[in-house]
Amino acid sequence: MMRGRRLPRVLLGVMALVVCLAPRAEAAQCGNGPGGFEAWKQSFSGEARANGIGATGIGALMQANYASATIAADRSQHSFSLSLDQFLAKRGSSTIVARGRSLKHSQAALFASIEQRYGVPPGPLIAIWGMETGFGSQRGNQNMLSSIATLAYDCRRPEFFTDQLYAALKLIDRGSMSPVQRGSMHGEVGQTQFMPKNILAYGTGNLDVAANALSSTANFLRAHGWRAGAGYQPGEPNFAAIEAWNAAGVYQKAIALMGRQIDGEGASAAR
Repeated sequence: MMRGRRLPRVLLGVMALVVCLAPRAEAAQCGNGPGGFEAWKQSFSGEARANGIGATGIGALMQANYASATIAADRSQHSFSLSLDQFLAKRGSSTIVARGRSLKHSQAALFASIEQRYGVPPGPLIAIWGMETGFGSQRGNQNMLSSIATLAYDCRRPEFFTDQLYAALKLIDRGSMSPVQRGSMHGEVGQTQFMPKNILAYGTGNLDVAANALSSTANFLRAHGWRAGAGYQPGEPNFAAIEAWNAAGVYQKAIALMGRQIDGEGASAAR
C-alpha cells in the first residue's frame, strides 16, 4: 500500500520536471534603441501569427524600419504643457476658426448630413480637423507601420502601441490599408488623424477623404457618449467625448473653445 501511494507522487514529480525543462515561448522584449529592433520583429512576428495575423501582415511587419524620428517626437511633446492661451497661439487658433467658419458654410450640406446621423454639430469636428492636419494639408509623411512598430517595441508605452500594431496588421491583412501608408509621427493617419485601433472601430471609408474622416470622427464622438443638442464645453455633457479623443487637457479645452467660436460665429462665442 505504501508503494501504491508513493507512485503518483513520483509521477507528479517527473511531470513537473518535464514542464520546467520544456522550452517556453518568450514574449517579444521591448528596447530603448535600434539595436534590438530586428530581433524584436522576429519574436513579435511569431506572436502575431499565433494571434491570427496572416502572411500579408507579417510580411509588412518584417519590412518595417526603426523610426528614429518617431522616437524623437515622442520624447518632445512640449506643447501640451503650455497654458491654454499659449497653446491656442502656437496652434494658430484664430486661423483655424476663420477657415472653419468658411468651411462650415461652403460644406453646409455635408455637415448637416453628419449632424443628422451622429448628432455632432460642425464646430468641434471642424476644430479637430483644423487642429490635427490644418484641414488636410499636414497629414504627415512617416511610414505608418514603421512608426507604430517602433513604438510597440519601445519600452515607454509598449502595451498601448502593441494594440495599435495588431490593429494596423489586421487592416493590412484585410487590404483596407497599404503597408506603405503614410501618417504622422505616432502612426496617426487621415484628415483627422486616426490611430489603427480606432479605424477598426469607427472608420467609415478612406480617411484621407475629408468627408469620411469627419464622419468617422463624429462616429467616434457619438460612441463615446455624445448626445445631440447637449453642450460640449468643460463641465457640459459632451465634453467627456472630447476628452476621449485626446488625453491632453489643454487640447480638449482648445477644441471646445474653437468649436464654440465656429458654431457661434459672433462675439458672444468668445471666452
